[in-house]
Amino acid sequence: MAGVTMLAAIHDTIANEMARDERVVVLGEDVGRNGGVFRVTDGLLDRFGESRVFDTPISEAAIIGASVGLSVTGMVPIVEIQFAGFAAQAYHQIVGQLSRMRYRSRGRFHCPVTVRAAYGGGIRTPEHHPDSIEAPYAHTPGITVVVPSNPADAKGLLASAIRDPDPVLFLEPIPLYRHARDDVPEGEHLIELGRASVVREPADAVVVAWGAMVPVACEAADVIGERRGAQVGVVDLRTLAPLDVETLVSAAERAGRVVVVHEAPLTAGFGAEVVATIQEEAFYSLEAPIRRVAGYDVPAPVPLVEDWCRPDTARVVAALEASLDA
Repeated sequence: MAGVTMLAAIHDTIANEMARDERVVVLGEDVGRNGGVFRVTDGLLDRFGESRVFDTPISEAAIIGASVGLSVTGMVPIVEIQFAGFAAQAYHQIVGQLSRMRYRSRGRFHCPVTVRAAYGGGIRTPEHHPDSIEAPYAHTPGITVVVPSNPADAKGLLASAIRDPDPVLFLEPIPLYRHARDDVPEGEHLIELGRASVVREPADAVVVAWGAMVPVACEAADVIGERRGAQVGVVDLRTLAPLDVETLVSAAERAGRVVVVHEAPLTAGFGAEVVATIQEEAFYSLEAPIRRVAGYDVPAPVPLVEDWCRPDTARVVAALEASLDA
């Protein structure tokens, strides 16, 4: 299928998985009659009925708590949290209950719950809407954290997430919902969770990114190529937890110069984990200090200054220039 948006790829994947497995249910605020805040679940209520697609009260804690109960009794819930920043209202349910059930029950119970949440800036949403909250959940044992950057990956990763016996936090970059268009494989398409993608082969430097920062990394690589003739690779992590250490280290060893890019604030962001891993595993291959380009250490900004806070191509280019000159 050519020219498919990420939103359409996610919608079709949910519908396909619901048709494949009658245990799959969808719940969340406005996912039924309104089809979700971004219309990702539009039409699913009419097709599958109110016993499998149902609206919930405005209570993220209740939504996650209900999904834990549904999953341990044999259902496969797909939860929509309208914006990832709202997941703070369910942090105790995600970290304290959902992620621990398999360990706590000594493997007797699994929680095959996929928590979908729109995240990140780029469309000037109000406060609490554009937060990038991947780091605390990647830090939580028992939950897989996935971030697609294109429609084909969104389809393959989401199908794998829904079929995973354990919980997955599936973060959907808001600006890519309708902006990212790509060819998407027809029929069944699964991408193994925990595997990064080498978008561009590294030679002189490599940018490590995920989500909406992957297109920014590719644009920066193009600028450096035209300006200096250097070949800059791009690695899309796709899954933050578990981290694909093998692909990450291999790319760092081949390039010798690494820039890590993410939207979340710099301090204690997931980029720090990426840097630490490369330092431990590929230190003797490095030819320059690893650099990070991230959001500033401030709350998610109001729409008027959003562009100032988010990493852009110019900042990534500057970091690459500094790395190549070191």
